[in-house]
Amino acid sequence: MEWLRSAACADEDPELFFPAGTAGPALRDVTAAKRVCARCRVADACLTYALSNGRASGVWGGTCEEERDALLRTTRTTWTT
Repeated sequence: MEWLRSAACADEDPELFFPAGTAGPALRDVTAAKRVCARCRVADACLTYALSNGRASGVWGGTCEEERDALLRTTRTTWTT
Protein backbone atom coordinates (compact mmCIF):
# COMPACT_ATOMS: atom_id res chain seq x y z
CA MET A 1 0.00 0.00 0.00
CA GLU A 2 2.89 2.34 -0.73
CA TRP A 3 0.55 4.27 -3.05
CA LEU A 4 -1.44 5.43 -0.03
CA ARG A 5 1.26 7.96 0.86
CA SER A 6 0.61 9.73 -2.44
CA ALA A 7 -3.16 9.64 -2.15
CA ALA A 8 -5.10 12.90 -2.23
CA CYS A 9 -7.08 11.68 0.78
CA ALA A 10 -4.00 11.36 3.00
CA ASP A 11 -4.66 14.76 4.55
CA GLU A 12 -8.45 14.50 4.60
CA ASP A 13 -10.73 13.44 7.44
CA PRO A 14 -11.20 9.66 7.03
CA GLU A 15 -14.82 9.96 8.14
CA LEU A 16 -15.55 11.75 4.87
CA PHE A 17 -14.83 8.49 3.04
CA PHE A 18 -16.90 6.33 5.37
CA PRO A 19 -20.21 8.17 5.80
CA ALA A 20 -22.84 6.81 8.15
CA GLY A 21 -26.03 6.10 6.28
CA THR A 22 -27.20 6.31 2.70
CA ALA A 23 -29.18 9.55 2.57
CA GLY A 24 -28.92 13.25 3.37
CA PRO A 25 -25.54 14.22 4.80
CA ALA A 26 -24.08 10.83 3.88
CA LEU A 27 -24.75 11.49 0.18
CA ARG A 28 -23.06 14.87 0.47
CA ASP A 29 -20.03 13.19 2.05
CA VAL A 30 -19.87 10.61 -0.74
CA THR A 31 -19.96 13.40 -3.33
CA ALA A 32 -17.24 15.33 -1.49
CA ALA A 33 -15.10 12.21 -1.16
CA LYS A 34 -15.44 11.50 -4.87
CA ARG A 35 -14.26 15.05 -5.61
CA VAL A 36 -11.10 14.31 -3.64
CA CYS A 37 -10.66 11.05 -5.56
CA ALA A 38 -11.12 12.88 -8.88
CA ARG A 39 -7.93 14.84 -8.26
CA CYS A 40 -5.99 11.85 -6.92
CA ARG A 41 -3.17 10.45 -9.01
CA VAL A 42 -3.37 7.03 -7.34
CA ALA A 43 -7.14 6.53 -7.58
CA ASP A 44 -6.69 3.55 -9.91
CA ALA A 45 -4.42 1.80 -7.42
CA CYS A 46 -6.89 2.58 -4.65
CA LEU A 47 -9.79 1.12 -6.61
CA THR A 48 -7.79 -1.97 -7.51
CA TYR A 49 -6.91 -2.44 -3.85
CA ALA A 50 -10.54 -2.11 -2.77
CA LEU A 51 -11.79 -4.56 -5.39
CA SER A 52 -9.02 -7.07 -4.70
CA ASN A 53 -9.40 -6.95 -0.93
CA GLY A 54 -13.16 -6.91 -0.55
CA ARG A 55 -13.46 -3.35 0.79
CA ALA A 56 -17.24 -3.19 0.88
CA SER A 57 -17.77 0.06 2.74
CA GLY A 58 -16.70 3.59 2.02
CA VAL A 59 -15.44 5.46 -1.00
CA TRP A 60 -12.36 3.93 -2.64
CA GLY A 61 -10.82 5.02 -5.92
CA GLY A 62 -13.69 7.36 -6.66
CA THR A 63 -16.37 4.70 -6.29
CA CYS A 64 -19.05 4.09 -3.70
CA GLU A 65 -20.14 0.70 -2.43
CA GLU A 66 -22.83 0.24 -5.08
CA GLU A 67 -20.47 1.15 -7.91
CA ARG A 68 -17.86 -1.36 -6.73
CA ASP A 69 -20.53 -4.04 -6.43
CA ALA A 70 -21.54 -3.35 -10.03
CA LEU A 71 -17.90 -3.51 -11.17
CA LEU A 72 -17.43 -6.84 -9.43
CA ARG A 73 -20.63 -8.24 -10.97
CA THR A 74 -19.52 -7.10 -14.42
CA THR A 75 -16.09 -8.63 -13.93
CA ARG A 76 -17.58 -11.94 -12.76
CA THR A 77 -19.95 -11.99 -15.72
CA THR A 78 -17.10 -11.28 -18.15
CA TRP A 79 -15.02 -14.13 -16.70
CA THR A 80 -17.86 -16.65 -16.80
CA THR A 81 -19.02 -15.95 -20.35
